[in-house]
Amino acid sequence: MVLKKMIDRYKAIGLKMTPQRLAILEYLDGNREHPSAEDIYRHVKKRFPTMSRATVYNTLETLRKRGLIMELSIDPMKKRYDPNIEPHHHLICLRCRNVLDVFMEFDVSVPEEARKDFVILGNHIEFYGLCSKCRNASHGEARNKEA
Repeated sequence: MVLKKMIDRYKAIGLKMTPQRLAILEYLDGNREHPSAEDIYRHVKKRFPTMSRATVYNTLETLRKRGLIMELSIDPMKKRYDPNIEPHHHLICLRCRNVLDVFMEFDVSVPEEARKDFVILGNHIEFYGLCSKCRNASHGEARNKEA
């Protein structure tokens, strides 16, 4: 259903739905991996070997500008994208860069003085740490060093 909404909105803004763009939308639909443009390109290129990176970047930029995806700046090495535009936060593994969604509201109070000339439209909280896989790998490395 989300895919159909994305396609309808994409067409409603006057853009032509090409097979390559549809493949990008299909890849994003329900994708919780927060892929980069390069991840999307590698995946879609399997179906469309002649597709350019520019097609992916241009499509993502159009989707971002229209509010159909969120661009995340949580990875210093590359931009990542989240097709879930509902308000939520993220857990980020510092080792493997895996990103998980957190669907909770947090009471974040901004002092009146700090926001007197500012209208808050939303917030996004990032939690950094190690996922269980990387944490377990770290414990294994520590045990190997002790031996």
